[in-house]
Amino acid sequence: MTVKLTPYITLEGRTQEAIQFYAHIMGARVLSIITYGEMPGIPDTFPAEVKSLVAHAKVQVGGAELMFSDAPGSTPIENGKRVTICITTNSVEESRRIFEALQQDGQVNMPFKEEPFSPGFGDVTDKFGVGFQIYTELEN
Repeated sequence: MTVKLTPYITLEGRTQEAIQFYAHIMGARVLSIITYGEMPGIPDTFPAEVKSLVAHAKVQVGGAELMFSDAPGSTPIENGKRVTICITTNSVEESRRIFEALQQDGQVNMPFKEEPFSPGFGDVTDKFGVGFQIYTELEN
């Protein structure tokens, strides 16, 4: 089993711009990217501007990785949620265990479940007010 911590940056419709900026400044390389429009189950009635937003992206900068997404709603991102810590494991069971431990006396922001970009993903704020995204990435 492996565990990795990755900064996770959530922006308000500017993720593509940020990735290009970081590519120019630091030589960042896109490892993966999926828009809301590419995710299964997104209604055709969603506006094109929402469909073009980034649901999940992974970028390599040197030996480190950053993860990104756009907040799809019009509500501004609250302080403390723009950058969270993404805990990545290679086991759905281990990811679920960590998620369940962090949610004790904390707050679940997004329940742990399978997502198009991860077989096990959830978002939680722990009892200390620290935001975590738990991400499972199975080894190929």
